[in-house]
Amino acid sequence: MSVDGPNIPAVGVLKGVGAAMVNKLERLGIHNLQDLLFHLPIRYQDRTSVKKIAALRIGDEAVIEAEVSVVEIKLGKKRTLLCRVHDGTGSLTLRFFHFSAAQKNSLSKGKILRCFSEVRPGPNGLEMVHPEYKGLDDELPTPIEQSLTPVYPITEGLQQNRIRSLMQQALRWLESGELAELLPTELRSQWGLPQLGKSLAYLHAPPPQADRELMATGLHPAQRRLAFEELLAHHLTLLNIRRSVQQQGAPVLKAPADLCARFLSQLDFTLTGAQQRVCAEIATDLTKGVAMLRLIQGDVGSGKTVVAAMAAIQAVENGLQAAIMAPTEILAEQHYLNFQKWLAPLQVKVGMLSGKVKGKKRALQLQNFASGEAQVIVGTHALFQEEVRFFNLGLAVIDEQHRFGVHQRMSLREKGKNGKLSPHQLIMTATPIPRTLTMSAYADLDCSVIDELPPGRTPVQTVVIGDHRRDQVIARVRKACLEQRQVYWVCTLIEESEVLECQAAEVTAEQLQQQLPELKIGLIHGRMKGAEKVEIMQRFKGDAETAASIDVLVATTVIEVGVDVPNASVMIIENPERLGLAQLHQLRGRVGRGSVESYCLLLYRAPLSYTGKQRLQIMRDTTDGFKIAEKDLEIRGPGEVLGTKQTGEMQFRIADLQRDADLLEQVQSLALQVNTDPQLSAAITRRWLGTGEQYGQV
Repeated sequence: MSVDGPNIPAVGVLKGVGAAMVNKLERLGIHNLQDLLFHLPIRYQDRTSVKKIAALRIGDEAVIEAEVSVVEIKLGKKRTLLCRVHDGTGSLTLRFFHFSAAQKNSLSKGKILRCFSEVRPGPNGLEMVHPEYKGLDDELPTPIEQSLTPVYPITEGLQQNRIRSLMQQALRWLESGELAELLPTELRSQWGLPQLGKSLAYLHAPPPQADRELMATGLHPAQRRLAFEELLAHHLTLLNIRRSVQQQGAPVLKAPADLCARFLSQLDFTLTGAQQRVCAEIATDLTKGVAMLRLIQGDVGSGKTVVAAMAAIQAVENGLQAAIMAPTEILAEQHYLNFQKWLAPLQVKVGMLSGKVKGKKRALQLQNFASGEAQVIVGTHALFQEEVRFFNLGLAVIDEQHRFGVHQRMSLREKGKNGKLSPHQLIMTATPIPRTLTMSAYADLDCSVIDELPPGRTPVQTVVIGDHRRDQVIARVRKACLEQRQVYWVCTLIEESEVLECQAAEVTAEQLQQQLPELKIGLIHGRMKGAEKVEIMQRFKGDAETAASIDVLVATTVIEVGVDVPNASVMIIENPERLGLAQLHQLRGRVGRGSVESYCLLLYRAPLSYTGKQRLQIMRDTTDGFKIAEKDLEIRGPGEVLGTKQTGEMQFRIADLQRDADLLEQVQSLALQVNTDPQLSAAITRRWLGTGEQYGQV
């Protein structure tokens, strides 16, 4: 038998499963018997013993056996069937809102019923509403359930009894040994993992004495066995990405020399120790003949861009191109201006491509990329477009990785292939990623952390203030601007609508202009054209030749990432309770970039939810991005923390990155062992991720 075992039968082989049922099961992601077995119960009911009515308490889910004493139809707003039953210790009412004449006739006086439901209070004592029930035969004893009864996630048109029946058929298939145990015995014993088949059988039919509370937390050994293998599959997928990239080889870039030294000497600041350490790690990676795959994490304002510039210059010194990709036109434009300022004195030519570059200008840029005339290329998603060709791309820098999926950065790698060599990849994020997510979502990358802010940065003072004190906030804005400082005023998303968000920003800008007539109010939002946004930011920032012409910039969260205006010292965020912690931290990072004391005012609207209070308290208590990221993971979960581009790529059936974080080191270690066996590795990833391997497919 192959490592995969035989082909897994489709659900259509099960008795009673026709086309309609196949469609319902597919809505739950169930296509074959393995999928069905991996569809675990969300909770369990105990039907393994019969309770006396006298022992019942409100809220209990219980099995009772009782005799019918009275059956009647009660008329009112809605016809109701009431059936009074007793067992010698007490009596109870069975209440049915939906019933037939045949059902009423079957509930005759003196009949013995076995009923199961939740016990509720009623006008005449305890009740069960629409219980499951069956009549008992006086002569033949009806066996009681021997295991806990599973309750499954279901979809419209699929009842619990139906999926339980299908699961029983799947369990009989499981007993036949057709589902392969992919983890070798020695590895399972090394990590104390039970067998896959035994774990599945236990979870679908636990014994009466099973620890229901432990299973409710997802920490039962049988559940952990499945979570472990699923995490292993995701980890192997990322290792396979890394292996496939590095097998192709990459250009060997000699260590930094004259050009890098000249670049550092012209800067008006000295690199921090952390920046120097990360630059050295990157420089070493680039000298190897395998593609660098490195993630740089650095808190807002830690100076990642200059580190990227050093890497780009090392590529240029070796006669190759470097591409820097940013998620927004504003950030791409800012990178372009920075690289122009730094590299023009070194006679390094910088190109730029974004959605706003059109016509002849665009054609010229594309020609410069393809000919090698442009040595450093800055751009947005436009760099993915088919018409973009590079002459000899040696380095791809991707800023704010969480805005792009793995597929996208892989596509940039494919564009940069020069013969059999792949460009080196440097991934940057100013959104600190909790260690558990780094170990799982970015397992294909080496990780560097810039954990030191440049000297002279003043910590931002964060103030949480109610909307009823808006006048005081406006007075603070006036004072800051009269002191020749600038202000951001951020309007957050309303009812998940970009249109409404932009309308709110427009109204706010008009109101502020009326309240602060002596100041110049600007407006920027996501529905503006790229060129218009860049122009507004340029007017807000100013440059060596032109002074800033906007005092207060009213913005949507479009200014979240990367915008650098050192003279801005006040940030007001309206309705901050609507945003995640990471996004709030990013926005706050737009101020405090100079040496003047800066403030972030969180202007909330009462009443705050418990989660809203938590978020604002954390923002007030710390400016440490990594602490904030851990809290964000606790509150929102991994899907949201990783961002929309990653969410669909980190879907787990059973594992939970927070709950199962303690397994990740074992998973990493085992993955390295399993990865030496490509056939086994492929079988495990195929089991959990399918043939597409989701984000592992490159």
